Amino acid sequence: MLPTLARPWAIVAALTVTAGAVQAETVTPIGALQPGTVVTVQGTVERVTDEDEFRLADDSGRIEVYVGPNIVPARAGDRVTVRGIVDDDGPPEIYAREMVLPDGSVVRFPRSDE
Repeated sequence: MLPTLARPWAIVAALTVTAGAVQAETVTPIGALQPGTVVTVQGTVERVTDEDEFRLADDSGRIEVYVGPNIVPARAGDRVTVRGIVDDDGPPEIYAREMVLPDGSVVRFPRSDE
């Protein structure tokens, strides 16, 4: 077991490694999304279109992001990272599983169908 003074440093080191792994994740441009794929996208919230949906844009395009049955935790103008699944039926849309907000906090979206 680590001495009491070493414990906080061990936690910081573990979090730093985790944060580095997230940053190394491959980000897919919105314009290159393929239906039925699990993706990570980054962009700016253009508009919150409903309490559980918003439009995300990057330099390559824009897409609707569904977070339901949860409420969108971001505002227009926020730069966010979204991880989710690209819908393979109907208009292009991402079913978000989690979102990294501008302050670095991660919001997970539990689904009622799970």
